[in-house]
Amino acid sequence: MCNRYRLMSNEAELAAAFGIRTSVGMVEPLPVGDIFPTGKKTPAYGAVIVQCDADRRVERMEWGVPTHVPSKRDPEVKLTKYVTNVRNLSSNFWRSMLTTPSQRCLVPFTSFSEYAQTPDAADGKKPLHWFDIPSQPISAFAGIWRRTERGNAYGFLTTEPNAVVGPIHPKAMPVILHPEDYDRWLLSPWDQLKEIVSPFPSQLMRANV
Repeated sequence: MCNRYRLMSNEAELAAAFGIRTSVGMVEPLPVGDIFPTGKKTPAYGAVIVQCDADRRVERMEWGVPTHVPSKRDPEVKLTKYVTNVRNLSSNFWRSMLTTPSQRCLVPFTSFSEYAQTPDAADGKKPLHWFDIPSQPISAFAGIWRRTERGNAYGFLTTEPNAVVGPIHPKAMPVILHPEDYDRWLLSPWDQLKEIVSPFPSQLMRANV
């Protein structure tokens, strides 16, 4: 699961990459650097792009959509779990967001990370690998968002890993959108988007330690 990614760009670069009018940009400063899941105590941290009628705007949201799951010790007790990566697209919980265009979003990033499966022989720690798309200085995950008691929260979809990510993290990789699919993701009916949920072409990506 991708639980750490980077956004190294300013608001002007974001506006140019995603067709945002600067007059409807962020009210708060754009978060720059490594972005981690919000959890229960971390302040809201993450920029997403949403469609508001005819305009797109950048909003700051928490990364991690809260869901309630039974406690292992006592199934009658419900615990709050913050879901950052969305894989089970048939779940009614996610489907309501997927089928509502206004609850889809673009999650801009410049690179994302995964830990290797095997610890390093020198220090016993799993190496952290970073992945990016050289031809796209700013890219976007296919995201969803919803309103919560804490404010707005987002997550992004995952799919099978490609040949670049798979050797490092064989379970999954984020769904990365091609620029020509940004409009479709924000506006089109869900039944026209299912082919988008697929691994990004490996020949367009690179891995860095």
